[in-house]
Amino acid sequence: MTIPDLRGLAGQPVIVGGGLAGVMTALMYDRPCVLLSSGPLGASHPAAASSMLAQGGIAAAVGADDTPALHAADTLAAGAGLCDPGVVERVTADGPDAIARLAAFGVRFDRAADGTLVLGLEAAHSRHRIVHARGDASGAAIMEALVARVRRTPRITVLENARVHALESHDGAVAGARVTMDGRDIAWPAPAVVLATGGIGGLFGDTTNPLGAVGQGLALAARAGAVLGNMEFVQFHPTALAARHVAGPMPLISEAVRGEGAVLIDEGGERFTAELAARDIVSRAVWRHMRAGHHVFLDARQVLGTRFATRFPAIDALCRAQGIDPARQPIPVRPAAHYHMGGIVVDGRGRSTVPGLWACGEVACTGLHGANRLASNSLLEAVSFGTWVARDLSTLAPVTSAEPPRDMGAAATVRPASHEAWRRRMARDAGVIRTRDDMREALRVFAPLADGDDGALVRAMVLCAALRREESRGGHFRADFPQAAAVATASRLTLADVREHTATPAAKAGEMTQTPDNGVVA
Repeated sequence: MTIPDLRGLAGQPVIVGGGLAGVMTALMYDRPCVLLSSGPLGASHPAAASSMLAQGGIAAAVGADDTPALHAADTLAAGAGLCDPGVVERVTADGPDAIARLAAFGVRFDRAADGTLVLGLEAAHSRHRIVHARGDASGAAIMEALVARVRRTPRITVLENARVHALESHDGAVAGARVTMDGRDIAWPAPAVVLATGGIGGLFGDTTNPLGAVGQGLALAARAGAVLGNMEFVQFHPTALAARHVAGPMPLISEAVRGEGAVLIDEGGERFTAELAARDIVSRAVWRHMRAGHHVFLDARQVLGTRFATRFPAIDALCRAQGIDPARQPIPVRPAAHYHMGGIVVDGRGRSTVPGLWACGEVACTGLHGANRLASNSLLEAVSFGTWVARDLSTLAPVTSAEPPRDMGAAATVRPASHEAWRRRMARDAGVIRTRDDMREALRVFAPLADGDDGALVRAMVLCAALRREESRGGHFRADFPQAAAVATASRLTLADVREHTATPAAKAGEMTQTPDNGVVA
């Protein structure tokens, strides 16, 4: 891609991220825009969108026995006191319309013979309300339909293999981005930048996310001066497939399998926890059982047996690729970093605290998830806030004259954001169960590197927020502070806060080592 090819894109909003939130924003915006994807849009690759991997589907109160109020109550309960009730009410009320919007874009949801939606049950939901598309391959089915629509929409310009490495500011507002594309560094003026860059699972040793999900958008926003919120809250999925030979994200054994009645057992066949408790509770139970020397399995033999392949064809294929027949064998599982409840603080329009910068999807902290995301609310949030961001962008005055993107020369070499030793350390010291000493040691490692390395910066932000929260709540559990505080308080953090927190002799003296870390990681 060369500069003459980009001149016609001057003055258009730039949407960064090729997952569901970014794609939905582009589709719902009613004017020309640019959609930047770090890899091939809609494809599976190391930097792919997590949306492609989603199995569970979308939570929406569309059943005859369900209401948005019931959905909201379940969401608030899972969020452990840190949800914004107004946001929860608004998003859950939008659920049925969100399903309709997706269907209008060509998503074919699973339906019964009478045409009604087939609804699944997942942990901490009081009703069957999980809407699927192509069974347990819902994310891929949804994304394939939307990407096809994007490619048929002339006003959306898709630029693939394009990475934003910095945001440009003017008079305290974001005024564009610096984009690496085809080995060139492009200065890209824009009236609005929307970050929809996903989560941080790739920063941890075991994760269900693409390894490219390392919090790039969080680092961009922090360096631009944005406020970040609830960075300490990381959800660990309790049942990732403990595969022997997997390069990349760990295959996920969807919560829907437990919703069908599958149970968690150890090598002796003994059950040890309530399978449909909230994810943080189940993850800690699995983690502790593993730390006690046990192996953990998800057993669907009695409840599904030979029906497993029909009910969960994608999961069945994943298991069989590892030599496991889930109809006849229990599935080995372990916790893995799955979803980040924290992110860029935004309002109901998706606006961050920095003018000119919007955010939606997992990179944003909207107030929906609180301390612990309710299963399958993430895709709903992406659809709802992607829509609302697009509508807000549509209220901006059109740009009549704007600078075109400029070629600034050869792009600098990008260093890996997630070294394996760093991932293991983060999993051990800031994983399912945390302590002050472990987190301080990890911060000593990452703080000196934060100014020049985005991955180290995001790790430092998570650690700083986790050290500040001296209680256990939702996805954040501290063995040294195992009880929840009497009052739930959301956390807020800026780059300046991180620098102040880490400006200690111990932090300044920290040195990164590549010594392998041993032991159980999450």
